[in-house]
Amino acid sequence: MFYSLDILGTIAFAISGTLTAIHKKFDPVGVFIIAFATAIGGGTLRDVLIGRTPVGWMLDLNYVYAIIGATIFAIIMRKKIEYLSTSLFLFDTIGLGIFTIIGTEIGLQQNLHPIVCVILGVVTATFGGVIRDTLCNEIPVIFHKKIIYASACVVGGITFLVLTRFNVPVNINYIITSLIVIVIRLITAKFKLSLPTFSTRE
Repeated sequence: MFYSLDILGTIAFAISGTLTAIHKKFDPVGVFIIAFATAIGGGTLRDVLIGRTPVGWMLDLNYVYAIIGATIFAIIMRKKIEYLSTSLFLFDTIGLGIFTIIGTEIGLQQNLHPIVCVILGVVTATFGGVIRDTLCNEIPVIFHKKIIYASACVVGGITFLVLTRFNVPVNINYIITSLIVIVIRLITAKFKLSLPTFSTRE
């Protein structure tokens, strides 16, 4: 199930990147670049940080095939997607939830401190989106004051560690953790909840 979730998260982020690039009116090459960067950006940075090289997608071309397939699917179905922004948010949220547990689990496999495991979960889940938004000349969503993003990943990572501590079956743990991240994002978006911001007086 771990491998299946990783592929599913890759597909979700590839579609998210494709929709963003289409919205920006990029050409086909640009669309594929954004989709690829969104899908593997966070995982690549995570693997580099923990010294896992070559990085995961270089050792398993199924990830590349999944990205290509997801990108082509999103391009073909673009005219049938009635609400582009809603679809982008949905696929981005799904990828966020899945990649949070992937990064946290890999940290545990490396016998790293729980805090580091949570950080790896956040990195895996968010930095593909950071690269996507940067390449598209947008402020990364992780920095938006009106969007709960990384905080949802932190809660998800902690949940995963707690459930692991209590020996909850791993597949159930995956489902619960990813759903928590997804639900937090959906609720905060619906009710427009956000974290406080800092300011200075002139």
